[in-house]
Amino acid sequence: MDAVEHFIGLLAGRGPGPDLDVGALAIASGANPGLDASMWLRELDRLAQGVDSLESLIHRLFVEERFAGNTTNYYDPRNSLLDHVLRRKLGIPITLSIVCLEVGRRAGLSLEGISMPGHFLVAPLASNQYLDAFNGGALLDLAGCEALFRAANQAGPDVPFGRHLLTPAPRRAIFARILQNLRAVYRNLGRTTDLEWVLRMRLALPGVGAEEFIELGHTFGQLANFRDGAQFLESQIPRWPQYAELLQHAARSLRAQLN
Repeated sequence: MDAVEHFIGLLAGRGPGPDLDVGALAIASGANPGLDASMWLRELDRLAQGVDSLESLIHRLFVEERFAGNTTNYYDPRNSLLDHVLRRKLGIPITLSIVCLEVGRRAGLSLEGISMPGHFLVAPLASNQYLDAFNGGALLDLAGCEALFRAANQAGPDVPFGRHLLTPAPRRAIFARILQNLRAVYRNLGRTTDLEWVLRMRLALPGVGAEEFIELGHTFGQLANFRDGAQFLESQIPRWPQYAELLQHAARSLRAQLN
């Protein structure tokens, strides 16, 4: 099955969506259609063996296994692809957090992802601490989160900070954030083929705006995929009637290039 179709199928229905590991590996299969997801699910199983507390989770991942934030090449697309993160033990905050969350889930720990602007964290439930997977599993209090927020966003003291910026992230929002990261990286690298599948996956999630449709239309054109691109854009009109005019215009522009 096409990786995009598989990802969309996983999101079918009104529930929270697939487990984070399954969804993140489905995204990664867009970059590698031959990806064996079961291999990496077993790796997460292995990492969880013997973990029975937050402290042992941190020790397993960041001391024994040496997972780390990729500070040398932050915008390497592999940092957003879970199979590469598990293989290389390098990633960005959101993918390293997924490793923590999924190992913790297997170990019976109560953790949730926290979507702080500019950085992604993990919160142990019933705790006032936050785990920063990008920085070696450091545990932060509210003041530590504020310092991280201000550094990540170059926010001065006039910008208010509080727990309202430390909001639990539902699964679909986490998948959308991964895809937004990949969108920016592939666009900057000029990797149009990869950008196409990322944008199509992105349309399956909440928060889509007109700019995604415009960019997808341009991407189809750059790939000379005029007919299929036009058909795809037209197929989206029933789902996104508020963008009907935009989608029709983009589809007509693609069809005009067939002449």
